[in-house]
Amino acid sequence: MAYDYDILVIGGGPAGYAGAIRAAQLKKRVLCVERDKLGGICLNWGCIPTKALLSNAHLVELISGHGKKLGFTGQGSWDFSQMIGRSRQVAGQLNKGIEGLFKKYKVASKFGVAKIVGPHEVQVGNEKVTAESIVIATGVHPRSLPGADFDGKTVITSKEAMSLEKQPKSILIIGAGPIGLEFGYFYNTIGTKVTVVEMLDRIVPGEDEEVSQALRKSLEGKGIKILTGSKTTKVEKTAAGVKAEVETPAGKQTIDADLMLVAIGVLGNIDGLFADNVKVEIFKNHIKVDPKKGYVTNIPSIYAVGDVIGPPWLAHVAHHEAVCCIEKICGVSNRTVDYTTIPGCTYTEPGVGSVGLTEKAAREAGHEIRVGKFPFQYSGRALAADETEGFVKLIFDAKYGELLGAHLIGAMATEMISELVVAKKLEATEEEIMHIMHPHPTFSESIMEAAGQGLGESVHI
Repeated sequence: MAYDYDILVIGGGPAGYAGAIRAAQLKKRVLCVERDKLGGICLNWGCIPTKALLSNAHLVELISGHGKKLGFTGQGSWDFSQMIGRSRQVAGQLNKGIEGLFKKYKVASKFGVAKIVGPHEVQVGNEKVTAESIVIATGVHPRSLPGADFDGKTVITSKEAMSLEKQPKSILIIGAGPIGLEFGYFYNTIGTKVTVVEMLDRIVPGEDEEVSQALRKSLEGKGIKILTGSKTTKVEKTAAGVKAEVETPAGKQTIDADLMLVAIGVLGNIDGLFADNVKVEIFKNHIKVDPKKGYVTNIPSIYAVGDVIGPPWLAHVAHHEAVCCIEKICGVSNRTVDYTTIPGCTYTEPGVGSVGLTEKAAREAGHEIRVGKFPFQYSGRALAADETEGFVKLIFDAKYGELLGAHLIGAMATEMISELVVAKKLEATEEEIMHIMHPHPTFSESIMEAAGQGLGESVHI
């Protein structure tokens, strides 16, 4: 059968556009269908514009918190609408960049809602298009809090949180994962009263416990109120905003706020995606695939990658899954993502970067471990920048010296973690990391020092 395209990709986010471009590089006829804007949620409403806002927040904090110490004698001021406007401008610029890449690699695109109506057939609006292979990369949408549906005004998602017309005086954030904490840090820094409620017993619960504790101490020191082990039991919309009843370990509390941002998880974008005759297997609201077979579903011609197939819901994971999937379809590679070397980042200040096993997980896995830890307060570069908060914590197998996990909290944590992802991927040992020459003075020297500290050979602590 002659198909309109070799590969049809549904979704233009980090998985979709990366997969479409890679397929075009491999000389395939490619169509990418996107219902909104190329770049998806990540580029337009997530990863990128939030980092623009966080850069603004860090600048505010640098001037107001470190200014006098660094010799700044003026008084800083800022414009909220200009901050929001700049973040939208950055997103728009990158959106145009993807359009340019599609033209460069001759990727065809259509805008509209896609529905898979057969193993090789997709309907976009009133048009039907055929392809030998279909790759689903439709992403996810925020999970709502029971009893408090999103209205986009007082009960909001991260999308509304980054495009508000005016700065709220107070905001209640449900969920203390990276999204909740990043918005909490941003709004707190520019003067909004922030309360964060987390059902589990600590913030960023997927991180090493020491990192969670250190981040909580830092954020509370900046004025953010954090309630862990707590559950929102009732939400009422009021003339002033929202009123929430929260059960905490210390008893019930009532919290009033202008807005409530809910960041408690996501669900796969699969509603209306399949015709009744297309029986793609679904598991917990995500598409079930076999990564070892190129992310194929139970239907041989249909594949799925990225957030729509489930956690860890990270843009960089989605990108690599898409590339592996396309290369498998095209017969050039049988690679899959190495899920043991996925970096995780939280872009607060101090930031958090991690890869591999936490200390607790390493012990539970039966490893005899050695921990190397180097606080930034002993780093010359951190002292020079007045950014001494945090540490590098490396976890090694005591017998073989293998790097099992790395956990950073500090000013440059989200940049420095890449070095340790490479080290883990290449199975670098404690001794090898310690003897890799790092430039002086840099934040990254702390990695070398942490490895040395575990062996008792660090010279700066």
